[in-house]
Amino acid sequence: MQDIEVISDPAAAVVALDPVRARLLAELHEPASAATLAARVGLSRQKVNYHLRQLESHGLVEVARTRAWGGLTERLLVATAAGYVVAPEPLGTQRSTTRDGDRLSATYLIALAARVVREVGALARRATRANRAVPVFALDTDIRFATPADRAAFAEELATAVSGLTAKYHDEHAEGGRWQRLLVAVHPRPKDAA
Repeated sequence: MQDIEVISDPAAAVVALDPVRARLLAELHEPASAATLAARVGLSRQKVNYHLRQLESHGLVEVARTRAWGGLTERLLVATAAGYVVAPEPLGTQRSTTRDGDRLSATYLIALAARVVREVGALARRATRANRAVPVFALDTDIRFATPADRAAFAEELATAVSGLTAKYHDEHAEGGRWQRLLVAVHPRPKDAA
């Protein structure tokens, strides 16, 4: 089971966003049968089976194992991931605002974040199938500025430092080199964030 799976297929997004199916996905953190799930969520086994077939047809659940039960074979299903993120494409057409955007615009930051979800999600799917890791690095921290001037000075110093590091390590013509993306974002922390 993956930690996070990015749903990029519009039909799979529709299936996953259905409230009943979303509840079933949440219940399937460990293998369970349709009968077990039906008892948990208060639906008939037939209805649960219908929803499970929809989830399975879009690769959101898979058979964990089977067991003989009387004269029948019972399938125990499990979610393919602990959590799911819907890529922006299924929800509407994507307009590229990631090149030459306004660095101080919330729209630009959202477009960059959407691109990260889309690209890293696709890389993670391929890496999982190949049983390899994706070479990524993430850094997350909180900072509290005393004044707007401090925030502006920090942004300027950060941009200078990142530009210097990029110039130091970038090799346009490196044989066998691999392109990487670097995203640095600063945004207000929501008041209810821990």
